[in-house]
Amino acid sequence: MTTLTVDFIMSLDGYGAAEGWPGFWGMEGPEYLGWLDASPEKDHPVLMGATTYRLMYGLAQSGEPGTEDLDAMPKYVFSSTLPSADWANSTLVTSDAVEAVRALKVESDLPLRTLGSVSLCRSLVRAGLVDRIRTVVFPVITGASGAEPVFGGYPDVRLELVEHRLFDGRLQLLEYIPIVLEAPPLGAS
Repeated sequence: MTTLTVDFIMSLDGYGAAEGWPGFWGMEGPEYLGWLDASPEKDHPVLMGATTYRLMYGLAQSGEPGTEDLDAMPKYVFSSTLPSADWANSTLVTSDAVEAVRALKVESDLPLRTLGSVSLCRSLVRAGLVDRIRTVVFPVITGASGAEPVFGGYPDVRLELVEHRLFDGRLQLLEYIPIVLEAPPLGAS
């Protein structure tokens, strides 16, 4: 069975996007972009929901810098509302996302990862299908303009840190093994 990594970039206060801010909050640096470019994961299948698909497809079609690799990437798009997924190497999945990902984890020869897709990731974590949660925290607080709280609506999850790294002296990568809890650990110290 292959692994599934949930990938998010976020502000320090936990938002995945913010109104009026540029991509990467305008703080992407050469070390971080180099890491993204050199990553062997850029060829791994990506899971995304309809909102992320529409956004990323639009950016790629407009020639937005940094989206060049997205065309070649295998993409699984989970949606009951999209009529089709016309982007190259995209497969539209209209059945239950949890069951479809459970099957993909058995069938895929390559590890799986997500791209954004807050609600899809939430349901995959709840179902216990996520092997890693990886975030890159950008040093901004977007309390007034933040959109999409990354972990809103999640179950309680204990995280075991397995990787960390600092990019460009300011961006913090944190990678965890998630353990979904039935309830808060009462009396734990």
